[in-house]
Amino acid sequence: MNVAELQGRPVEVPGIMVSAPWRSSGKTTVSMGLIRAACRRQLALQPFKKGPDYIDPLWLGAAGKLPCYNLDPYIQSTDEVIDTYSSNVSGNSLALVEGTMGLHDGLASDGTDSNAAIAALLGLSVVLVVDCRGMHRTIAALINGIQHFDPDVPFAGVILNRIRSDRHRQKIATAMADHSDMRVLGCLPDSSEIEVIERELGLTPAPDCDHADTSIDAVADALEQHCDLHLLFDHCVPQPAKASNAQLVSSAVAYPQPCRIGLCRDAAFHFTYQDDRDELHRRGVEVVELSPLADEFPDNLHGLIIGGGFPERHAKTLAANSRFRRRLKTAIANGLVVHAECAGLMYLCRSIHDGAVRYPMVSAIEADVTLQKKPVGRGYVRLAEQVGGASQVSLPAHEFHHSKITFDNPPEYQYSVKRGYGVDGEHDGVRFANVIASYAHFRHTRRTPWIDWFLARVTAAEAASRAGVDQHANQGRVYNG
Repeated sequence: MNVAELQGRPVEVPGIMVSAPWRSSGKTTVSMGLIRAACRRQLALQPFKKGPDYIDPLWLGAAGKLPCYNLDPYIQSTDEVIDTYSSNVSGNSLALVEGTMGLHDGLASDGTDSNAAIAALLGLSVVLVVDCRGMHRTIAALINGIQHFDPDVPFAGVILNRIRSDRHRQKIATAMADHSDMRVLGCLPDSSEIEVIERELGLTPAPDCDHADTSIDAVADALEQHCDLHLLFDHCVPQPAKASNAQLVSSAVAYPQPCRIGLCRDAAFHFTYQDDRDELHRRGVEVVELSPLADEFPDNLHGLIIGGGFPERHAKTLAANSRFRRRLKTAIANGLVVHAECAGLMYLCRSIHDGAVRYPMVSAIEADVTLQKKPVGRGYVRLAEQVGGASQVSLPAHEFHHSKITFDNPPEYQYSVKRGYGVDGEHDGVRFANVIASYAHFRHTRRTPWIDWFLARVTAAEAASRAGVDQHANQGRVYNG
């Protein structure tokens, strides 16, 4: 996304961008509280998350009882960002976009993929969440600097977070009154009751939190008590949404009808984009949600998607469901088409080692996974597809993993890594039978239409089956639509 693309393309739907000067300032906490508070006022507030995050959208979606969609200028084109936003905001509704990192941060040195740039592109007013621990008068200087860094960024106001005492609040209020014209929407106390626990790769996922709804209500209660939400919500007046001018991704890929695709979805595997699930349903695919933790492996699937998640946190339960693991391994041997990402790749291996404890997994891949204390791959990646020995088009994706894989024998790979780590720093996408399993997470866009590729492999496998051809003769072949 470049500066020229940001000019003259506002979306006529008012909304809020929740951002901060730096990460871990409380953006998600404030966002989910605002969404729940809006629901109490019977305001339609559609949630969005900037970037490739899977966990924050679970919290935002739970807060509003609505699916949360991601806006990602690295993986999506500018038109796709606009279309995702416009097509999911209904008329006479508001939108809330939670940013990532700091307000002006991004991969681009000119800030054209930052939260501020997305706010400019979509016509959003910024609610700045400032972590005030260890500061009082400096807060006014910090906010003045942010305001003057880019005067074109519209601010709805600031929420002062993690206030330690009334004296702390009064010092900041005095400094703000004397030195800043930023609207102060309110102050949130520094309280464990309104904090979501962080783990090694971010917030605790909502499905892993037994009291998620109670936590969201506690944040909304705190915002109601300590912030002027009438001032905020009155500042953003709903207007009819601008119609989207194009489909996100067009496709002419044919596939078996009916087409029955399994989607692993439970506490261990829940990293899937909402718009990818929507795309499968738009295609008329029958999506069968299943749990490797608790279910039997179903019959008569045309394909299987095993997305990301945290299998290491549920390794004991996954290991205990040996019937599911055995039947999945047999289905793969019989030619089942599988798309696996990160947690799915780990699950397909022989075992997961957590310290001295070994948990058996599917054993479709003759390899063992060892957990690491620090992240191995984290952030955006760029892959080059390996087809016929040559690198094809560069593919944007992302990875978040803290494990390494040891193979019995070197596998075949689908991708070479141009940015990021992948499996070994150079390759990603373990390829065998009708399976492609990567550490990279993909999103269905024009540049990475992975659903097209997946359904094309399903079509080829079905055709081979009907023709009585050994499906393994096409081992590793990829179909890009």
